[in-house]
Amino acid sequence: MSLDHAALVRLSASDLVGKLQRGEVKSAELAQAFLAACDRHEPTIKAFLHLDRQAILDAAERSDARRKAGEKLGILAGLPIAIKDNLCQKGVPTTCASKILQGFKPPYSATVVERLDGAGAVCFGKTNLDEFAMGSSTENSAYQTTRNPWDPARIPGGSSGGSAAAVAGCLAPLSLGSDTGGSIRQPASLCGIVGLKPTYGLVSRYGLVAFASSLDQIGPFSHDVTGCALLLQAIVGHDGRDSISVNQPVPDYLADLDKPLAGLRVGVAREFFGEGLDPQVEKAVRAALDVYKSQGATIVDVSLPTSPHAVATYYLVATAEASSNLARFDGVRYGHRTARKGNLIEQYCRSRGEGFGAEVKRRIMLGTYALSSGYIDAYYLQSLKVRRLILEDFQKVFSQCDVLAGPTAPTAAFKVGEKSSDPLAMYLSDIYTISCNLAGISGISIPCGFTDNGLPIGLQMQGPQFAESTLLRAARMHEKATDWHTRRPALVG
Repeated sequence: MSLDHAALVRLSASDLVGKLQRGEVKSAELAQAFLAACDRHEPTIKAFLHLDRQAILDAAERSDARRKAGEKLGILAGLPIAIKDNLCQKGVPTTCASKILQGFKPPYSATVVERLDGAGAVCFGKTNLDEFAMGSSTENSAYQTTRNPWDPARIPGGSSGGSAAAVAGCLAPLSLGSDTGGSIRQPASLCGIVGLKPTYGLVSRYGLVAFASSLDQIGPFSHDVTGCALLLQAIVGHDGRDSISVNQPVPDYLADLDKPLAGLRVGVAREFFGEGLDPQVEKAVRAALDVYKSQGATIVDVSLPTSPHAVATYYLVATAEASSNLARFDGVRYGHRTARKGNLIEQYCRSRGEGFGAEVKRRIMLGTYALSSGYIDAYYLQSLKVRRLILEDFQKVFSQCDVLAGPTAPTAAFKVGEKSSDPLAMYLSDIYTISCNLAGISGISIPCGFTDNGLPIGLQMQGPQFAESTLLRAARMHEKATDWHTRRPALVG
């Protein structure tokens, strides 16, 4: 007997894949269950910008037909997966949560979307984000503010807040986000789920609308580490359309996932526990370290001396690249064009002024200033030198330990509007995640506890470049010894 819809949507992705493979549930039933969950909770959570019910049901029924016909199916066959709305999907609105791209439908799909299709997944809507992935709260969307399923008065994190909230709120079992400075890991922490930022170059960026090209990476959200590994397996691999895509064999991330890492060395940087860290977050993270000790891991004290400069470095590198990447949105070829008459320069200015939100404008101006004549040496080029030092810090640390562990975010989810008038306070929400992107290494956030008022806390683990197998196994060791990943918000029953 199949589970009722409310129970079905609470299951992990791997449980659902098993039920699909054993014939205990059909993809069409699964799609209906998650659509019903959206009917109930989406008006509160506001995770999606686009949800085509008929297209979803049609795709699910095609999957069921292929399974019935005995066709060879991919590892995600029949499973609904939500997609962040800065990933192109052919013929489907892709807005980056910006008015400047309102109504835009790409003529092609991102490589990761193509790979989801190849793996048999059912693409389940486009999720909300901070405009052009610029933000830490999903309040910068031009269309709506996504809410945290654990407390709708609070933010879900950002920029991938819609993707995180969709999984946490049981509106989808898996989702894709992008991470430029913490935009997968920080919302995963605040929403009590798993979020992985892969090594730079592991997952193709083709079809991801660029924010900061040397930092952007696409990665998975899930309830647990197994689901995360499952989705990563489907989207990795070389892609000649992305110039930085690495051409190397793809490991089987699921093969040894449940095999403990004997002699694991867990590094803890003293810089992770400084000013601004909420005492409840520190308590939960230190409890997570005790879990590793109980499993025979060695805790190694290390230092990342350049990490205090990571935020300043990031907001020079990222804004400089954003000012260049966003120059393409000029109101001429596609996207919003002003209705007011004027010459070409006036058209550019008006189109961009009307189409971009305040945070995007702020970052474009910061980046343009940092690249301008007379300032590029003092700001942008200097930031590249510090970025190199940050990478060297990590390389030294990983000669002493296998993974680094610490807080994902300095606090649990804050209230909607609490930091929106203070950009600097908002930027500091990513203080622990930014350096991972600057160094191009791998990072994951897993649930490790709750605050006294029931808000999730995340443990961030970071590994060397292309060490995802080790990182996932280390994360799974903690998960198997705890039950944080099994909890669901009261909102979803």
